[in-house]
Amino acid sequence: MNVESILPVEQDLWGGVDWQLGAHPRPDGTTFAVHAPLATRVQLEFYTAATGTDAAASFLLAKGTDGTWRAKFTGVGLGDLYAFRVWGANWNPHPEWTPGSEAGFVADMDEHGNRFNPNKVLFDPYAYEITHNMYSDVIADEGMDNGIFGTGGDDYRGRPRRQWDTGRYAPKGVVMADTTPLVAKPRIMGKESAIYEVQVEQLTGHPSVVRLSEILADEPGFGEVVDIPNELRGTYRAAGMMAPYLKALGFTTIELLPVHETNVSESGRAGLTNQWGYMTLSYFAPSRRFASDQSIGGPTREFKEMVNAFHECGLEVYLDVVYNHSAEGGNWNGDVNTVGFTTLGGFAASDYYVMTSDKMLVDGATGTSNQLNFSSGVAHRLVLDSLAYWSRVMGVDGFRFDLAPVLGRKPAEAHPDDWKDQKRFFDDHPLLVEIADWAKREHVEVIAEAWDLWGYEVGNFPRGWGEWNGRYRDAVRRFTKGDGNTQQFLDMLNGDHHHFHDNEGAQKTINFVDAHDGFTMADLVSYQEKDNDQPWPFGPSDGGSDDNLSWDSGGSRSLRRQRVRNLWTLLFFSRGVPMVVAGDEFGRTQNGNNNPWALDSVAMTNNYAMINKSTPHRVMLAPNVAGQYHDNFGRFHNEPDVNGLFRFATFVANLRQRHDALRQESYGDLIPDNADVSYLFHTPTLEGHPSDGDRALSVFINSPDDDFWLMINMADVPVEFTVPEAQDGRVWRLLIDTATWAEAAHNFWPEGEGMVVRSGVMVEPWSIVVWHDNPLPDDLQVAASGAQ
Repeated sequence: MNVESILPVEQDLWGGVDWQLGAHPRPDGTTFAVHAPLATRVQLEFYTAATGTDAAASFLLAKGTDGTWRAKFTGVGLGDLYAFRVWGANWNPHPEWTPGSEAGFVADMDEHGNRFNPNKVLFDPYAYEITHNMYSDVIADEGMDNGIFGTGGDDYRGRPRRQWDTGRYAPKGVVMADTTPLVAKPRIMGKESAIYEVQVEQLTGHPSVVRLSEILADEPGFGEVVDIPNELRGTYRAAGMMAPYLKALGFTTIELLPVHETNVSESGRAGLTNQWGYMTLSYFAPSRRFASDQSIGGPTREFKEMVNAFHECGLEVYLDVVYNHSAEGGNWNGDVNTVGFTTLGGFAASDYYVMTSDKMLVDGATGTSNQLNFSSGVAHRLVLDSLAYWSRVMGVDGFRFDLAPVLGRKPAEAHPDDWKDQKRFFDDHPLLVEIADWAKREHVEVIAEAWDLWGYEVGNFPRGWGEWNGRYRDAVRRFTKGDGNTQQFLDMLNGDHHHFHDNEGAQKTINFVDAHDGFTMADLVSYQEKDNDQPWPFGPSDGGSDDNLSWDSGGSRSLRRQRVRNLWTLLFFSRGVPMVVAGDEFGRTQNGNNNPWALDSVAMTNNYAMINKSTPHRVMLAPNVAGQYHDNFGRFHNEPDVNGLFRFATFVANLRQRHDALRQESYGDLIPDNADVSYLFHTPTLEGHPSDGDRALSVFINSPDDDFWLMINMADVPVEFTVPEAQDGRVWRLLIDTATWAEAAHNFWPEGEGMVVRSGVMVEPWSIVVWHDNPLPDDLQVAASGAQ
């Protein structure tokens, strides 16, 4: 940066132009704009380094009638660092003010709840990269900690917090204009999607990734998977290299846990970790910790290259986004005057955040403080601008919204207890509707985590939204452990028709039995309750639900293996879009920890060494790491170098990609007269409809020339099922049997190769048999499921 070359231009226009928020290089100069309608002075500063230096140059901005402050300069280069200082009614501009003084101070807060403090340097909320975060190790290297960012009058190292100047420590924005070209998006139809949920570091952070080609050498279809260089582990670049793995596995979409910049120590210092990333600090900047290229511009470039790698493989990229609250410091120690604003709140706290009548920031519907205020138009704009940037500039295909109902809460207009007609309320909310309309125009998928602390709103979102279906999760968990919640289970298997038939159909229910915040699939069948208070590296961690609807399968390892196969089968044969958590395909276990949100531990990453072992939980955790996996699965009864679950999961996921009957856009799109593609439910004898309490039932998926018959037995005894007559010229062939006896065949038979059945079938306890309709073969071999 050549400070002498930075010159203001067109100053007489600054107060009347409409330059967009953020920093934007143009041929005739770089424009800057920030929203601060109640500020009385805004100063832009340029820095030569992220930390350790004072501002090299500073300039005052001009305020427009829209409450936005703007300026334009020549001599500003790509990669230059900038930040702001802001004054307001509670802290007047004063000629004797210098950084660290109280000159002009009136109060820590104005009447609207803004905490203007020119001693606290702020980064641009619209910055496309920021240099670091409040918990960053670079601040510790300077001898400070995040306490320096606080306002208020309480003591910090012998001085009131409000006096501490943060210029040498605060995150800085980066002037960016990345030119990395984007590959065309695959634009996969919603009904085609199958989602793999994973955190960036979890996907490739384990040492086993350096020998992936060896591990997968004998797995059909995985020949294009490459080894990940050790120095790239846990990065965007490495994630992109995993595209062939997910493609071969049978998934269309990777859904990444939050990648927006968050508050985390790079080295994982105690109390300053946030491995899942659900505390967003910047809604435009990719998290620098996931970039192998740590240089200025590196994270943006590398993220786009990762997206390109997935797109080149025909896969889509979804982001988990957290617009309901931010990572800025809320009220510390219950003191209304003490906050730790470093961006949004320092410019316009009263616009961006929900506050109580006495101006305390609230947890509200989030439970995490700093709830964004969606009664405010500027908060709406922040969300829509962020979505547009990540879609258009960064290439992202879809978004999953954490605690999405918060975006439909209007705290200034109504208390949550007053919202009686939730369906009408959410349909009418402008931001939710505008997001759905924008997504349709942009060919982007938007998915709601449809609950928050104020309500459970699955099925209540406006048309166009997909929704995580927690009802599906709970119904399947209960039924597969023998609860006999039969009608609820069948409703979910049928795509929750009651809640989604008027919202573009079954493709809008995102079906899952586990997610990042809870048990893995293997742990769901292996533990009665969570075990979070355990030694490193599997714990300790706080929180986590106490109501997991789990069952340890009576301690039987073979039954655990069998029950996981049941869950995979039901998930991929249900109407709707399936989603699994990373590692479920080979039995990843967290040893019963159901909330490892802050564990920066190799034990929480995908250990691919489990894939080529019939005893997956007996593999080494990682070289030179104490601890071991609980042996929840024991040994699969197949080849010693094959994980039977991995073979089975790959078959089932790819099966769905081959059959339209399992990928329905609506409840009746496959038959010309628009009649439903039938999910017909029967008792095992075909003599009636299942009733609550029935633990064995049949499901007939009836579609043109592509029928499936599921025989589901969640009873603890064998049950005989009647097999219906096949259509003329057709036969039923065995496709799947989840029972332990079939592990030698990996519990499936290639289409058209399974045994032909014409008689009754005995289905083993806690198992599922699937028959597939096939053309009549030249020579029939009549057999029954269970023959050994």
